[in-house]
Amino acid sequence: MWLPTEIANDSFTKEYVDFNKRYQTGELSNSDWKEWRETKFIATIEKTKNSLFYQKHINYGDIKSLADIEKIPFTTKDHLRENMGDILSGSLNDALYFYETTGTTGRATPCPRDYKEAIASNSQVTAAWREIFDSVFGKDYRPIVGLMGPTEVHSFGDTLGSVCQNMNVCNMKIWPYSPVIGFPKALELMNTYGVEVIACTPGVAMNLMKSAKHYGYDLKKDFKVKAIFLTGEMSTPGLMKNITSIWGAQVFNCLYGSQEAFVIASSRSDGDMYIAKPNYIFEVIDPETNKSLGSTGKGELCLTMLINGIKPLVRYRTGDFVEIYKTERPEPYDLKINIIGRTKDRIQLNGNMFSAFDIESSILDQVTHCYGYQIIIDQKNGEDYLDIKLEFAENTPNIETMLAAVKASCARQLRINANVEVIGELDQVVSTAAFVSWKAARIVDRRTKEIDSETQVAQKMAANRGYR
Repeated sequence: MWLPTEIANDSFTKEYVDFNKRYQTGELSNSDWKEWRETKFIATIEKTKNSLFYQKHINYGDIKSLADIEKIPFTTKDHLRENMGDILSGSLNDALYFYETTGTTGRATPCPRDYKEAIASNSQVTAAWREIFDSVFGKDYRPIVGLMGPTEVHSFGDTLGSVCQNMNVCNMKIWPYSPVIGFPKALELMNTYGVEVIACTPGVAMNLMKSAKHYGYDLKKDFKVKAIFLTGEMSTPGLMKNITSIWGAQVFNCLYGSQEAFVIASSRSDGDMYIAKPNYIFEVIDPETNKSLGSTGKGELCLTMLINGIKPLVRYRTGDFVEIYKTERPEPYDLKINIIGRTKDRIQLNGNMFSAFDIESSILDQVTHCYGYQIIIDQKNGEDYLDIKLEFAENTPNIETMLAAVKASCARQLRINANVEVIGELDQVVSTAAFVSWKAARIVDRRTKEIDSETQVAQKMAANRGYR
């Protein structure tokens, strides 16, 4: 890993690099983990004493060790929005980067990072990406990487650019929605210079497919893309299979994280996602009872950071519905995570509650060569039903068979009747998922007359999300 001399020789860096090396090779003992978690947890608690918010939020006299963690109240997104800079446990003068949340679903909150947070987060992604690169391209091959994410006060470009630097591979920052780049220039650069990996959201990947068609490119003949790394929103197996069917590339749900919580988990060469154990204490919270289920199970993800940087969060409820379970494999493959969707994106259909993962899987598990989908929920004869609209690539075979399969899947998995039809072009609101929410982008719920704030934001944003 490339680091300035003063940081490379820092005591934290030396300690973290050594611990992570032993983690990646499965050499850590139970006593190693117990000491790491205990000392880092206490160091985080001590650091939060510098936070004006946590000074009032935590009763420090009750917290003697990690065993006392459940005595600490949850930290929520509302806390971040209400307290802004008072959440911070350090000065911006000590930060390397300043980021903000997007602000599309509420007030944008500050997310500065110091060198410790950057090293810890990027180290986990670097190890995972190196493994995937070796599996796709062969040992020590250096592919050209196209990074297709925001480059303003957003961590996407810096984080993944640093990861590429760690691996000594060329990266282009070609955000298609940038007024400097745009979709035509992004496609031109990919075609001219043979970009072999693209990192982007699922929405960008599918709009890129549509844009390539619009500008006369053949995805398989005119490009050299062999791997697509998805991030920024939920990526179900059906969605990844669908993108593969059009690009002909291997698709990975490459990382899961957020501006405020950094990179929480990364995909490995087997396509599964494993959590960054050295960096967090993980809890799964039952969203109905608000009780902790421990470190495994299905529920809302809650994090306590073990890296005491500028903004360490304690018992932070991410708002994401996940499943964490232990595998039979050694570290770093022993704790796997599936991202099921935001807790707010769960939808009730005919009295049954379904996650975004359930709903998307019932559709995309059945199709290939699909540019996207949108679901209209309405009622007929007192029962909910779905009107599902799908957009396909030209000359897609067996469309009628796939439409019938989607209808049958909805009846079987969601226990609901559905009309499934092909549409010439979907509303651009579908492309806003990573910036607002899956629900605002994909769902039109006619059972209610009120349009929620997220949907309003998505509709406004859609006007500027074209692929041309």
